[in-house]
Amino acid sequence: MQTENQTNTRSSWNEWAVFLRRRRLDSLASWALDALAPLAVVGAQLLHAGSPLLRPALSGGQAEMLANLLEDPAESRQFAAYLREATSS
Repeated sequence: MQTENQTNTRSSWNEWAVFLRRRRLDSLASWALDALAPLAVVGAQLLHAGSPLLRPALSGGQAEMLANLLEDPAESRQFAAYLREATSS
């Protein structure tokens, strides 16, 4: 069963993938999600703590959604797979 946070985060996946693809960072992002998985929780906490500073760059709760994605290892792996799938198609 998906939680509301997962549903909100997954609704942003396409937007994030498009953003990363335009900047040719999709492969790097999927690699980083896999390779740096042990540090993801630290990254999530930094996003939570730094969210007031990130508001100009990340709108509409994007920092919180990204932090929630990083806090959930299964969700991070699924997003990395989504990026790889989107890149190959």
